[in-house]
Amino acid sequence: MIEPTARRQVLIVGAGPVGLALAIELGHRGVPCLLIERNDRVGYAPRAKTTNVRTREHLRRWGIADRLRAASPLGVHYPSNVVFVTRLVGKELARFENAMYCAPGRNPLYSEHAQWVPQYTVEEVMRAHAQSLPGVELRFNCELRALEQDGQGVRAQLHDRTSGSDFSVDAEYLVGADGARSTVRELIGVQMEGKYGLSRNYNIVFRAPGLAQAHPHGPAIMYWQVNGDMPSLIGPMDRGDTWFFMPTRVQEGVRLADLDAPALIRRATGIDLPYEVLSSDEWVASRLIANRYRDQRVFLAGDACHLHPPFGGYGMNMGVADGVDLGWKLAAVLQGWGGPALLDSYEAERRPVHEWVMGEAEANHAILGNQLAAEGLEDEGERGEAVRREIGERIGQSKMREFMTLGVVLGYRYEASPVIVSDGTPAPPTDFINYVPSSRPGSLAPHAWRHDGSSLYDHFGSGFSLVAGPDADAQALDAARADAVACALPLTVLQPQEGAMASLYPARYTLVRPDQHVAWRGDAWPSDGQSLLQRISGRTPTPEVSA
Repeated sequence: MIEPTARRQVLIVGAGPVGLALAIELGHRGVPCLLIERNDRVGYAPRAKTTNVRTREHLRRWGIADRLRAASPLGVHYPSNVVFVTRLVGKELARFENAMYCAPGRNPLYSEHAQWVPQYTVEEVMRAHAQSLPGVELRFNCELRALEQDGQGVRAQLHDRTSGSDFSVDAEYLVGADGARSTVRELIGVQMEGKYGLSRNYNIVFRAPGLAQAHPHGPAIMYWQVNGDMPSLIGPMDRGDTWFFMPTRVQEGVRLADLDAPALIRRATGIDLPYEVLSSDEWVASRLIANRYRDQRVFLAGDACHLHPPFGGYGMNMGVADGVDLGWKLAAVLQGWGGPALLDSYEAERRPVHEWVMGEAEANHAILGNQLAAEGLEDEGERGEAVRREIGERIGQSKMREFMTLGVVLGYRYEASPVIVSDGTPAPPTDFINYVPSSRPGSLAPHAWRHDGSSLYDHFGSGFSLVAGPDADAQALDAARADAVACALPLTVLQPQEGAMASLYPARYTLVRPDQHVAWRGDAWPSDGQSLLQRISGRTPTPEVSA
């Protein structure tokens, strides 16, 4: 019989960005959790490099956005250009400037710019912060072997890989943030459905002093090499002349171990330098989603429940958003101000977002350097110039969807959530490029800069926030506060006076959730305000709330 250790409120399996986001969210809310990781440290995966504006807004909320900015290996002002070339030594075909919105500076649409930064750097910043929070315990070299659950909690059997000992942990809830080969998913019998094997890919990290100066295309975060010989992606990744290289056409039957990576890089770039391979790995691009995200008290998040090609930079960022959504909801339930419908809303809200983003990623994956190459692309003279102009125009039309995607990053909405109260207005059309801020229920609450230089988001509370218009009734605000106290619901009331607020928040009252999504809005505080608060916190199945 394995004796359990002290009971935790939440056990998180996997200390990548998803598990760390969940642990940080819980830690900020005073919920004790244990985060276990089978490896001896965070930061093994070198693939993800885009931390998008929404993830950076979460880091701002946690107080660590500046730390990640300072950790930027290329410097925060390094231009986030994406350049399409025949080869690094060849001709330019097209370019996208400020791809992913990495340029510093104030933008009216978001409070934090994106960052081109290796995932392992992001993980290290998040790890340090997670371990600074009271109640967050992180154990490396620790893996899940088995679990069982009932209506009272979950018992997990764990193995310490350092000592070889086994022990068990009791928890109120368990979350599998353990990636594509999730043990948690396997233990609860969840199946992945969709398309496996869209492509086989190699990711090679290498050191190449002088490579940045050996080509004529200027600084960029990514160079797409479009040709019929060795189509590929290449770009700077870290200090010390560290780069990444990814062929986008892999010969069937060739193993990664059999490749001469330096020779491939020379062939692709046309630049002869001493390339030192630092790491290489093989991965398969797929479009897969779990048939369910939950089994009683066990949840799945991140790659454990959805997988898609990396083109568009959505993967890590979508997983962080999973951790945020699930984190505040678990905290609310464990602290007594959230009910069962709040946990039910996790899959109801996140699955449609995952489906949309997966479709975008698959569309981006369908147009790589292989598909863009054309005969005569590298020819000299007028014929070559004409082919390059044609391909450049095609790139400009087809790849904008991958690099200018604010409509996806900030424009997703929770339409069918059981804890969002619709105001009856029609849903706007989805748009992958253009983001139009809206305070319509289910949408991300619009960002705005205050006159003191702060973001409106900086003034939201850790619970719900009520954004009141300048003509809001003082008695109505008092009633809202009293209803929140009666429901034991944390509520912050704001009444910003900046003129821009009227167009962003046209309703007199807008109720914003802890994750900064709008839960309800109206021009009068409901006479049955407590029913509204019970509904949005998941404690009643009330279908309608009267105004």
